[in-house]
Amino acid sequence: MAGTHVFGEIIDGEVYKYYADGEWKTSASGKSVSIINPTTRKPQFKVQACTQEEVNKVMEAAKVAQKLWARTPLWKRAELLHKAAAILKEHKSPIAECLVKEIAKPARDAVTEVVRSGDLVSYTAEEGVRVLGEGKFLVSDSFPGNERTKYCLSSKIPLGVVLAIPPFNYPVNLAVSKIAPALIAGNALVLKPPTQGAVAALHMIHCFHLAGFPKGLISAVTGKGSEIGDFLTMHPGVNCISFTGGDTGIAISKKAGMIPLQMELGGKDACIVLEDADLDLVAANIVKGGYSYRSILIFISCGNLEEVSTDFICRRLYSARFKFCLPFVHHSGQRCTAVKVVLIMDSIADVVIEKVKAKMAKLTVGPPEENCDITPVVTESSANFIEDLVMDAKEKGATFCQEYRREGNLIWPLLLDHVRPDMRIAWEEPFGPVLPVIRITNVEEGIHHCNASNFGLQGCIFTRDINKAIMISDAMETGTVQINSAPARGPDHFPFQGLKESGIGSQGITNTINMMTKIKSTVINLPSASYTIG
Repeated sequence: MAGTHVFGEIIDGEVYKYYADGEWKTSASGKSVSIINPTTRKPQFKVQACTQEEVNKVMEAAKVAQKLWARTPLWKRAELLHKAAAILKEHKSPIAECLVKEIAKPARDAVTEVVRSGDLVSYTAEEGVRVLGEGKFLVSDSFPGNERTKYCLSSKIPLGVVLAIPPFNYPVNLAVSKIAPALIAGNALVLKPPTQGAVAALHMIHCFHLAGFPKGLISAVTGKGSEIGDFLTMHPGVNCISFTGGDTGIAISKKAGMIPLQMELGGKDACIVLEDADLDLVAANIVKGGYSYRSILIFISCGNLEEVSTDFICRRLYSARFKFCLPFVHHSGQRCTAVKVVLIMDSIADVVIEKVKAKMAKLTVGPPEENCDITPVVTESSANFIEDLVMDAKEKGATFCQEYRREGNLIWPLLLDHVRPDMRIAWEEPFGPVLPVIRITNVEEGIHHCNASNFGLQGCIFTRDINKAIMISDAMETGTVQINSAPARGPDHFPFQGLKESGIGSQGITNTINMMTKIKSTVINLPSASYTIG
């Protein structure tokens, strides 16, 4: 695929190159890292195994390029980002094809990820001009005991070199959510893509290359974590780390030193369902949030609500007729904001579970090329971990609402009822199409279970009583609470953050731009107040 057309220069034989100093390069190590296709469980791609010395050179070049980039006019930075966004959308098909083969993302969802990424880059360019174009002016006599003898001018300046580490499940979208804010803020960017998803990320980086960014400003290094992982995150040339992933982030935070960190490390997102909830809405969102469901996407079309199919969306997504859409694609439950545990009042549990089972029966299971709702999880080790959680629940008496079925990395969607707190799946994050239901007798039980978790990313509440919803939301120890909807990261300009082991700092376009800058103040000292004119 990449050997033809515009992406030909990023591959050498069978091995994809890494990107440094404005060029696609082959590592001096002579080694490569294989990427396994989750569907076939056979090697699909190879990427360079970069050395520590090559990382050093990348950091040196980034530091030099950043100094020049920081002096580049803000409008010019935005202009290049808009250009990169257009090129990214133009090449959505080959990038999406990589996502299908590397992470088993359904084909149409893969295209959506790339297009959404282009939109994110453009939005970041516009927001960056607004946020960074504003300064602040203070005068000294607003604080007690001071005369009007000092004027303080403050503005936002870049941090330096930003290290971006995205996860496998959104290797393009969650890469550009770090790359675009870093660049508009005047930073240099070093990308360490995940192994699964590395080739899609390299194709995305090539779009930035084609846009004409200065040499050395953007780099992408691939390789084994054991060789360059800690070396990157502890490198003295790194001034900021933005990481999305799992437990590795905790280790990074302990080693990184005194630099700004932005981390999203996963969740056990709880869905609390009260007796007065719209039970059809609850069932739809449990399936949508816990697995992957496309048939209930809501569009605002000329002021009217419409329910339409995803195939229709794919054809009309960019029609001028449509003004706004909220796609929910959870990639077989492999998403930090997927529903991970349902805490439901016992009096309505039977009814909701039957409704959920009916919707689950309509989910398609199979290869990503066929746009199935449930596709293989990313690795065999992931599938084994999910199976361990399921077997633990079975041994301890959970009720299986469907027969457990697995073929290779493909796990059929499973709902587990009567889950108890002594079962691992009540607390651990399966990151797959398996969802536990815990029956509760009062809302306090649900809040207690949510808050007892080590995670605190998102949660959701289903009730018709908005006053009760707000009170429960205030009591839940999570970064975001959705009322009458499944958890979701987007839209991408909304604040997005986790508490406890779910992360450090806040994301979202504006928050990320601010995090990747620091305040620089210049104070003008005037003559004393006794000195007057006139």
